[in-house]
Formats: sequence, C-alpha cells, structure tokens
Amino acid sequence: MDCTDAYKEHIEYTFNAFCKVVIRYAAINAWRDRDKRRQREISFEYLAEERFYPFCTSDTYFIDPYKQYPVMICGRRVILTNGELAEALSSLPEKKREIIYLYFFGRYTQQEIVELYGRCRSTAWHHIHSALQMLHEEMEVLFREES
Repeated sequence: MDCTDAYKEHIEYTFNAFCKVVIRYAAINAWRDRDKRRQREISFEYLAEERFYPFCTSDTYFIDPYKQYPVMICGRRVILTNGELAEALSSLPEKKREIIYLYFFGRYTQQEIVELYGRCRSTAWHHIHSALQMLHEEMEVLFREES
C-alpha cells in the first residue's frame, strides 16, 4: 500500500497537532504543581520574624568528647566518658556498683557472679536487674536537674 504525498502530509500535521496538545497540557500541569508548591512554602522573612524557628542549633553533646570521669569500683579505677553516668554510678550502693562492674565492665557471667557471692542464679539476676533500675532512676534524676 503506497502512501500518497497528501496522506503523508496529513499524518505529519496530525502528529504535530498531537505534540502541541501534549506539550500544552504538560505546561498546564507544571504551572499547577508550581502553584501548589508555592502555597505550601514559607518565606524566609516569615521565619526570621518568628522566634520559634531558629536557623541553626548547637550540639552540646560533642563539646568535650575526650573528658574523662574516673570512678572507683571494686578497688579498680574505671574511666568513663559520660559525666552523668559516672555520677549516677558513684551514687549507687557499693554492692550494686560491684555487680554492675562485674557484669558489664568485667564481663563476668551470672554463674561467675553467683560463685563470688555464694547465691543462686536467680538472685544474681535480681541484683543485676535492681542495680540497673537504680542506675536508670539516678540518671533520670540527674537529667531532670539539668533541664
């Protein structure tokens, strides 16, 4: 089937008209999207006037990352880098500090702690758990005092 020149020209004009319609509607959609985005945007002048939105923050966590806090536990000096944790550990009773040291710093198992204190395993877990609860409460108290 041979196409005549008139038919080829008709196809070309039809394709051009189709492309123009697609481009026009794409432009309309782009304008609508841009208008919707503009409605949701907040200008910097508005943010500068408001005192609730600071432009920057300063992180106090990394002010002195190498500061050391020594704590004496079980006759050994433990160096901590968290001052609140060191203070909370120091405020715990001696036995609780020893259990925390043996379990977390000394890497003793519950069975080894049982053998040291001459108790059953469930008692060792109870002491570890209660020491952690006391430490958690002390940390909360210290955190509330700072705020």
